[in-house]
Amino acid sequence: MKPPAALLIDMDGTIVDSEPYWIATEHELVESFGGTWGPEDAHSIVGFDLLDAATELRDRGGVRMEPPAIVEHLLDGVIAKCKAHLPWRPGARELLIEARDAGVPCVLVTMSWRRFADAVLAEAPEGVFMGSITGDEVEAGKPAPDPYLAAAALVGVDPSECVAIEDSPTGVASALAAGCRTIAVPHVVDVEPRPKLTIWPDLAGRTLADLAAI
Repeated sequence: MKPPAALLIDMDGTIVDSEPYWIATEHELVESFGGTWGPEDAHSIVGFDLLDAATELRDRGGVRMEPPAIVEHLLDGVIAKCKAHLPWRPGARELLIEARDAGVPCVLVTMSWRRFADAVLAEAPEGVFMGSITGDEVEAGKPAPDPYLAAAALVGVDPSECVAIEDSPTGVASALAAGCRTIAVPHVVDVEPRPKLTIWPDLAGRTLADLAAI
């Protein structure tokens, strides 16, 4: 089977297990303002554009800061945690390396902002990513199709010829709306079955042949 023209892949929760870091940092920030931020609150914004998530922290969590300042605070906390230890998700590094060695371009598609994406990219195996799209570089974030449309355009291929891999309902909606063949690897939050979506428990043992079969 012919491999996909490109692999477009989310970051938080999909290739690196950074979602617990975001949740912990959100909780610390809300608590510093005397509010409460439970698991349901945290899970409800997984995959959100960071400014949208920050608005929820302000309005629902009682954080008395404007959204851009909230985002910068969250980024500081999560980057510090990742510098101490960057946990890769099962099978992610191996799949990226196989794609690189086979000449399949990979693009990171994340709603995290550039400075955090660059910190993760610096720890990735050499040459596995041809480029990246971040949340502060698109007009409309996930679940809008813009991030995945931009990623496909970056490598000059039609979205329908790409495979996208996501871990959240928000990210899945974005990839499907862009017309990508889409795989969900749920981690922190569940992803409900829907038409044209393939669900795997994780990427452990998955190969380009598995992607070609999607």
